Amino acid sequence: MKTRQRFRRPLTLWTLLFSLLVLPAACVPVDFETPALGTVVVGSGEDIHIRSLGALTRVGDLGVPSQRGVALAIADYGPIKGHNVTMGAGIDSLCSAHGGAAAAETVTGDARVVGVIGTSCSVAAAAASPILSQAGLVMVAPSTTSPSLTSDLRGSAGSNHHAGYHRTASNDLYQAQAVADFVYNELGLRNMAAIHDGDPYTLGLVTAFTAAFEELGGSVAVAAINKGDTDMLPVLTQLAQGNPDGLFIPIFPEEAEHILQQGQQVGALAGLARIGGGGLLVSGFLAIPESEGIYFAGPELDFGGNVNEATGRSGEELVAAYHEQYKEGPTSAYLAHAYDATTLLLRAIEEVAVVQGDTLYIDRAKLRAAVTGTSGFRGIIGTLSCDEFGDCGTGRVQITHHTDSSMPDVEGLPVVYRYAP
Repeated sequence: MKTRQRFRRPLTLWTLLFSLLVLPAACVPVDFETPALGTVVVGSGEDIHIRSLGALTRVGDLGVPSQRGVALAIADYGPIKGHNVTMGAGIDSLCSAHGGAAAAETVTGDARVVGVIGTSCSVAAAAASPILSQAGLVMVAPSTTSPSLTSDLRGSAGSNHHAGYHRTASNDLYQAQAVADFVYNELGLRNMAAIHDGDPYTLGLVTAFTAAFEELGGSVAVAAINKGDTDMLPVLTQLAQGNPDGLFIPIFPEEAEHILQQGQQVGALAGLARIGGGGLLVSGFLAIPESEGIYFAGPELDFGGNVNEATGRSGEELVAAYHEQYKEGPTSAYLAHAYDATTLLLRAIEEVAVVQGDTLYIDRAKLRAAVTGTSGFRGIIGTLSCDEFGDCGTGRVQITHHTDSSMPDVEGLPVVYRYAP
């Protein structure tokens, strides 16, 4: 037993030193000797490491533009106190719980990383957030919108909320209210059907929409499918029995395509008003004929003269740079959200980083507090201020109407309704 104890102590000390990235010649400043969440030490000539987690394969139209937005933001922001910033290779979180957890484990295996941009999907964020939080990292998400990740906007934390999580995307409680107002007051519908696939995004949004719509005086019949389902007729037949006026489908393209195709075979559902959420607001889905006629609720995309205060880049300039760099337009609605999320994180890193000689010291706890304390940050998507649960978004929602599948430009859809909290 004594032999084990003798070897255990130096191993513990070495693990601590490695986690702080302290080189033998480095001397950690006094303020950083016992930081609550650890300190990242960036040596002379070394890069500051952040990472981008996103859906790069499944729902790649959603995740790829965000990853590219991170890269563009890093290039525009430039070095921090003499050190370049690198995002490394983008990590695929697959838009799934397994993918989110695996991506987070990959990040926490590299003690150089100080922060993360992502994930793309709420289900991946719900799995990644506790892992990243436990490791002391800060996370800023561009497109994860489930209320469970932050709060009910009334002071109570969501079931999947963990310290260090933040987002520039708006809480889906705003989108639920926007869709309810639009459907009830603009379209004049009273009897809705809604479909979710059980993950935090789709279930959370359907639940919030149901509450908001029923408060206005309407009724909602809710049905569930599973990710990967292809036979939608049983669910659609069930919903048709209630003779709904409209169908709310805030799910993802793979399942939505089957629902739209098979819905034409169910007489009571043919020709109904259909409303999708931000998960369907991607170019690949807009290009299929079945998408014609759908209303889409998503983030505000006409940014006017908004300029990111950290880089001086406007929305138009960002899209132009995207076209020039990648030879195509962005395929999702969250490019600017990813860009703003990245600059918000980089500004916080610059704020808390301490220089001693050629070495940079970043206290993880101070970095987390700096991001949480963001107030009045002027981004492309608008002015961003974070609350104690990590909601930093504007809350503004726009509803567009898609009528021509030969024009799948996300940013070119005509706006028919706007909502601001």
